[in-house]
Amino acid sequence: MPATYTGLLGGSFNPAHGGHRRITLFAMDALALDEAWWLVSPGNPLKPQAGMAPLEARLLSARQQARRAPIIPTAIEQRLGTRYTVDTLQKLVRRYPKRRFVWLMGSDNLAQLHRWKDWRRLARTMPIAVIARPGYDDDAMASPAMAWLRRYRVSAASIRKRGQWSAPALVLMRFDPDHRSATAIRRAHAGWAETLLGPDRDVPLRDRLTFRIVRSEEDA
Repeated sequence: MPATYTGLLGGSFNPAHGGHRRITLFAMDALALDEAWWLVSPGNPLKPQAGMAPLEARLLSARQQARRAPIIPTAIEQRLGTRYTVDTLQKLVRRYPKRRFVWLMGSDNLAQLHRWKDWRRLARTMPIAVIARPGYDDDAMASPAMAWLRRYRVSAASIRKRGQWSAPALVLMRFDPDHRSATAIRRAHAGWAETLLGPDRDVPLRDRLTFRIVRSEEDA
């Protein structure tokens, strides 16, 4: 059975919005990926918890944005018991050996990647594809992580043709800018999470969450 090529986009998704969907679909097309998983984080160690909506609401917002697209939102990090991205990615690689993963992230994350736990080990786990974001590109290009990763830069065409699927490997991608942001949505709709959860907001999280990683029994 041929490998399934899967993009991984992590984040708070607080809330998920059309910008997440758009950049994911662009990246999937540029890299010829079969699908993408949105890893809705239980909690980002680098982000304050104030203003963070419940995981349940963030996952539901991601499911709404992913409708009719080859995108699977999941809270699998909660099940894996991981807090840091490097640990999540290494567990996924071990758990799904028939898949080929690429880590997708915006240039805002590249700018601070050197602050992430064991970021060099993360880079050695799977290829990284960085999507340009307005206002962050200069900091990303001047970052300590970029200074180390620059020697491993490859083209999107190389990934697309499966010619380069080892790690470290860095792909820089640029699309038409998308200025939508979760911060702006929260400012405009402070009660978005309560509205989304509706009358079932008091139902325990374990009764509402599902982990929709497809073909998990085949991959394990």
